[in-house]
Amino acid sequence: MGDAWRRVRRVTAAAFRPVRGRDLSLHAAAITFYGAIAVVPVALLAIWTTGLVAGAGRVRRLTSHAVETLPDAIGADRAVAALVGAGLEMTPLLALAALLPASFYGEGFRRAFVSVAAPPDPGESLVGWRGRLLLLPLLAPAPALLLSILMALPLTTRLVRQGGWAGALGVVLSFLAVWLVLTPVLLWVFRVVGPAAPDWLSALAVGSFTAANLSGFLHGFVLFCSLPLDLGVPFGGFDEIGAGVAVLLWLYLFHVIVLAGYSATLALSRWRARRRPAAPPPAAGQRRNGPVTS
Repeated sequence: MGDAWRRVRRVTAAAFRPVRGRDLSLHAAAITFYGAIAVVPVALLAIWTTGLVAGAGRVRRLTSHAVETLPDAIGADRAVAALVGAGLEMTPLLALAALLPASFYGEGFRRAFVSVAAPPDPGESLVGWRGRLLLLPLLAPAPALLLSILMALPLTTRLVRQGGWAGALGVVLSFLAVWLVLTPVLLWVFRVVGPAAPDWLSALAVGSFTAANLSGFLHGFVLFCSLPLDLGVPFGGFDEIGAGVAVLLWLYLFHVIVLAGYSATLALSRWRARRRPAAPPPAAGQRRNGPVTS
């Protein structure tokens, strides 16, 4: 038991070595600032493109299952219904206008990754714009990713309403669906949006593990929304402000998990690079970086 505990501590210390001495909480808060700007435009664009591919009526019908199942204690069901309606009613001009704030998510991740998990690179310029442009390709598979979740909603929501073991199965299936959707997203964010470019296998392994944590975290947020809490008490009775602060707090914790996952990805990638066998030296007369001279 003692050896296993020491091994766990050693692995954990290695995973967080890239962020040692850096303020992880501060950088997660910075991403949350960018995310607060970008999360609604990103969701609107994903819903809009999915409506173009699958049809607005079908998207409304599938999302209605989630709206009916979401807890209404703090208005989560009304917020999702309003978001879906606004996304499906967007015009191409409004979608184009939403691209700029949506891209801020990429800037937030890129700046945090550069500051937290990578050594300073004085040669890299336009860090924010690099992050924005590198995130935008994720909008292309957004309809397929969102539809894969929406297609599972009728089954999972029906199971959750039954309660008991059927309800537990519905939560498990919902967890798996979100996990599978988040995995390619985090693979792209860790491997492409981040500046250090860890190898694909490390990004896939840790990205999938991070996606599983985020999926459970998102389901925990749904449970939080079902609690009969008076979120306006600390803010003089302003329930809207309390709900907004609660969402930002959960978003902040979400980004702490993402940053920790990126740190572990870099640690695994560097460990794998050290274990690769060194290339054999060139034979006599062959070039290395230039002609061999006598």
